[in-house]
Amino acid sequence: MADTVCTAQYFKMKTSNKAGKGASALALLYKAKVNLLAFSGFPLKRRAQLDFVPANPAAFKTAARKAKLKVRGPKTCFLVEGGDRPGVGARLMARLADAKINVTSLQAISAGGGRYGAILWVKPQDVRKAAKALGIR
Repeated sequence: MADTVCTAQYFKMKTSNKAGKGASALALLYKAKVNLLAFSGFPLKRRAQLDFVPANPAAFKTAARKAKLKVRGPKTCFLVEGGDRPGVGARLMARLADAKINVTSLQAISAGGGRYGAILWVKPQDVRKAAKALGIR
């Protein structure tokens, strides 16, 4: 099974690094019926950053504004999915390394049923070059 790679828009939000902050933001989006293709949250210095990849960026922006979530974006990330197999992450990273592209972040997970998914970020100035290296025309 071939991998599918596409670009997606993401929005980021900084918040305090306290229990429940991510859950609260996700609950507000759920209440607004926003479908997320991916979500990532991580500590950043003394705060936290939440990254949202919505299926419908316009609907996300409307819901975030109504919920008073202070999001920035959109920016571009890459979503990858395909058949799970040994070395798939290594091959993905090698394609970018061969193109001399530094990956800002990669998060991948086995999705069960022999499938995997990943989200990756590169610097904005490298998006076009990365898209070409990953086979997106």
